Amino acid sequence: MTDTQKTTIKSKIKSELLFLDKEVAQLTAKTQPIAPDCSLGRLTREEMMIEQQIYLHSLDEAQIRINKLKFALSKIDKVEYGICLECEENIAYERLLLLPESSHCVACKSELGL
Repeated sequence: MTDTQKTTIKSKIKSELLFLDKEVAQLTAKTQPIAPDCSLGRLTREEMMIEQQIYLHSLDEAQIRINKLKFALSKIDKVEYGICLECEENIAYERLLLLPESSHCVACKSELGL
């Protein structure tokens, strides 16, 4: 991988981290506890609680992705970045540009069912 490609991926990671930080802030606001004395009907309150669970799941997924992106950013200048953990071949640049946190090539990911 060339230095230009690494620089492009670094900027992609940084922009995704900024986006995810904003998303986490919004999701955190939406996952605040719903007061039991909230003046809503029973069904509406249950719907809000279901919606809150969806937001909590989205928040967890966003935080996991943030951690993966930070890890990728810390590894990007090392020789092992962009090398598949399974077959030890280079991961396609296009894949890393789309998913910079990728640790497996497409073939191994499909084969392993990850």
